[in-house]
Amino acid sequence: MRTLHTRRTARLFAPAIAALAALSLTACEDGTGTKDEGASAPVSSPAAAQPGKTDSGRPATTTPAPDEKAEGNKGTKGTEGNDKAAQDDANASDSAAAPENRVLCNGSNTKVTAQPVPRPLNHMLITVTNTGSKLCDLTYYPVLRFDEMQWAPTAAKETQPQAVTTLAPGESGYAGVLLAAADGSGDGGATAKKLTVAFQGRTPNSDGGATATPPLPAKGVYYDSSLTVTYWQQSMDDALAW
Repeated sequence: MRTLHTRRTARLFAPAIAALAALSLTACEDGTGTKDEGASAPVSSPAAAQPGKTDSGRPATTTPAPDEKAEGNKGTKGTEGNDKAAQDDANASDSAAAPENRVLCNGSNTKVTAQPVPRPLNHMLITVTNTGSKLCDLTYYPVLRFDEMQWAPTAAKETQPQAVTTLAPGESGYAGVLLAAADGSGDGGATAKKLTVAFQGRTPNSDGGATATPPLPAKGVYYDSSLTVTYWQQSMDDALAW
């Protein structure tokens, strides 16, 4: 009886043992060890797609956020606006500097003053202010005449500027005047009560238009043979530096 039971048991377990043996053989042949046949294969996720491409393989298109577009457009328009404003300013400057919009400074379109200064000693400052509506040029140097004097003072060559002194409406130009030698070496001294300022044209010693007669101090101005003027200057400091 025991022998018959043992044989039946062996027959019942034989198929299961054979299946296990086959499974072990498969695991050993591929070298990867035992596999879990019940695990599901991983499914590709759209998020795992290659960066920069769609699922179809075409390059992805990135659309900027609305505020990025607006800022980009705003920056472009702002740059264009600044460029246009700069060009307009340049055109206006060129137009103002055109020959037909420039005139000579003279007694008809300027206000002229003559005032002695404490420093440098024995000096006077002539100020010319453009009262017109156009640019005006102060050419060369002023031609001065005190009272009825028959000679004109010379100009200090070293004060000649590199460019013509040009005044926009409302701007001022200057000339310095050495009235008398500080050491008393000048001769023919006199006290003047009247001053006439003449302006030069586009060529030296040519007529520049109307003269000016700025008032002098009530006590008059003393001058001698040392009387010398500077060329017209753009700044007061330059006019009095000599």
